Amino acid sequence: MPTLFSRILSGEIPGEIVFENEKVFAIRDINPVAPTHILIIPKTEIVGLSSLPAEGDHLAILNAAKEIAEQEGLTDGFRLVINDGADAGQTVPHLHAHLIGGRALGWPPG
Repeated sequence: MPTLFSRILSGEIPGEIVFENEKVFAIRDINPVAPTHILIIPKTEIVGLSSLPAEGDHLAILNAAKEIAEQEGLTDGFRLVINDGADAGQTVPHLHAHLIGGRALGWPPG
């Protein structure tokens, strides 16, 4: 069964795609925690970091994060977060990274 993110990518359900290349796409989070909160998602369905194959679309996440941060004007910094599993707060079983910025971010995060 396709994940929520795969359904957005296919156009089955709406989502604001702000970046896309052959390996990943990115959408604005519907519950943002900062002025900029974008999810970067590999087009290949991978449950999470714990189940990563050695090669694949997921390797493009970091390059996409850099490009999207520049596109969004995050010149003062940003945070990239990947949750793995329920205890970490992962709610969609499809690997994705949260690009968060647009304000000063505190530490520890949560």
